[in-house]
Amino acid sequence: MALASLLNPGYPVHPLNICDLLSSDNAPAGFVASELLPQRVMHPNLCFCQQIQTTAYEIVNGSYVPTADTKQASKTKDTGPMPLEAVGAFQKLPMVMPSFDILYSALRKAKRISATKGIANAAKRERNRGAKQLDALMKEIAVPLRTYKENFPNKKHLHPYERSLIELTLGDGNYEEVLGKVDTLRKKVVSVGKEHASLCAKVSLSKREAEERLTEGMKKIEEIFNHEGKAVDELLNIAKILRAMPVVDLETPTLCLVGAPNVGKSSLVRLLSTGKPEVCNYPFTTRGILMGHITLSYQNFQVTDTPGLLRRHDEDRNNLEKLTLAVLSHLPTAVLYVHDLSGECGTSPSDQFIIYNEMKERFADHLWLDVVSKCDLLNDTPVVFITEDSNADNFELAKYRRMGPDGAIRVSVKSEAGIDELKTRVHELLVTQSARIKDSESKEENHEVLR
Repeated sequence: MALASLLNPGYPVHPLNICDLLSSDNAPAGFVASELLPQRVMHPNLCFCQQIQTTAYEIVNGSYVPTADTKQASKTKDTGPMPLEAVGAFQKLPMVMPSFDILYSALRKAKRISATKGIANAAKRERNRGAKQLDALMKEIAVPLRTYKENFPNKKHLHPYERSLIELTLGDGNYEEVLGKVDTLRKKVVSVGKEHASLCAKVSLSKREAEERLTEGMKKIEEIFNHEGKAVDELLNIAKILRAMPVVDLETPTLCLVGAPNVGKSSLVRLLSTGKPEVCNYPFTTRGILMGHITLSYQNFQVTDTPGLLRRHDEDRNNLEKLTLAVLSHLPTAVLYVHDLSGECGTSPSDQFIIYNEMKERFADHLWLDVVSKCDLLNDTPVVFITEDSNADNFELAKYRRMGPDGAIRVSVKSEAGIDELKTRVHELLVTQSARIKDSESKEENHEVLR
């Protein structure tokens, strides 16, 4: 049966193929080609376009290298702001080898390098060996130095708390200065190594001259490293100091003990947590930030012991006091403020009153709990230092001398008075702090979703 009959029974059968039917000259009378072909229906379509990134390469010394346009584009792409790192960058620092070990290892490996096999000419073989050994010595020194430079974090990208630790512990600018010295040493070693390797590989050299150039090049690299390698040892010391810094978990509620020097903060840290700070009867016993941990009702909490604060302006404070301010400024902590009204700590109650009011006003957004320590030493008569004016008309100060701040807990580590109440209040404070942290994280997540 013809195709036309199958498609439309009303048409007579003609021995024509489909191509003839589509031709207007051969089509039967009344035949419309559009009736034979299926009608095309137009549907609206969505068009998605994905940009294809292309890279042009050129061959340099047998290797594919991106062209200048591609390099420029990549540089432009990388100029965006780097995100701040989370706390814990100091535990990711690379292991730094002592300068002596780096040099000794590099010399030992370089001297094992032999000439390329198959070189019959003695002079050419010696030139080849000398150039390869100098190149190997240069790389064995330069590679670890470059690793240190790249893997020690940029201070600008650190969490503000860790940035403050670097500045206050190492001295402002010392961290960058030592890293700069290490990188300068690397560049010098690379420059001298390439220069002497090139001289050693010259075609005009005899075997003896090639040996002399090799000895001269190794001696020069060794002299440079011995002269400036102390920068590596300084970096090694910096790494040890930073790794010893206590690790703070920002998601774990933290209690920060604050107060004047020698008021009993360290004793309370030992009592409340696993921390074991030194306890001595002299100011600034705490030489840094010390960390302990508490486990209460199957919950983990952190406790920090901080250096004491004196009554003075911020510009006059020492680095130990600034560490305390850094903790309060950059970490989400609850504050346990410790007062000593017994006269034992060396800071008068009136000075403690002024320091306390200043800190309470500055860090009013922190959860706060006041403790009067050494209550077993308190007398009915308030302690007044000879440098204070006992007749000053200040009702708040007079009240502070007798009782401390409103709502303060009186405790004694020696007699254990008030310790149970203190632990209960600390637990309640940290639970509230935990809820605060979770609420803050939830708000940040919602903000990210909206963005």
